Amino acid sequence: MSDRVEKAGKLFSTGLNCAQSVFTAFADEFGMDEELAKKVSCGLGGGVGRMREVCGAVSAAAMVIGMRLGPDKTAAYPAIQDFCAKFKEKTGSLICRELLEGTGATTGGAPEARTAAYYGNRPCAELVKLATKLLSS
Repeated sequence: MSDRVEKAGKLFSTGLNCAQSVFTAFADEFGMDEELAKKVSCGLGGGVGRMREVCGAVSAAAMVIGMRLGPDKTAAYPAIQDFCAKFKEKTGSLICRELLEGTGATTGGAPEARTAAYYGNRPCAELVKLATKLLSS
């Protein structure tokens, strides 16, 4: 397992959301302070503000690719599409609510407490690691 994958998993286990965990794991690649990376990606967690839309790990991956290839959209868009195809092939979806189906996850409101039950019931830690692994390969 790459150092970034391990780092992203650890960040998630400390209470960061999925987007923060992925994006912050790459902050050093862009010379970005980790606290700034956490702020920039904060609103993308829970499928954008806990609305359960596009998975935050996927949104953060798009940000990482944009940082690598932007502002050239002709380079960034195909790379993001390729990432999304690989992620969806492994998971079946890019949509948070679909990825969390059957876990009892709710939409909206405040973030849930990070308990052992939370971590044991959600695929999020593995999704964070998958997104990071795909970005690292």
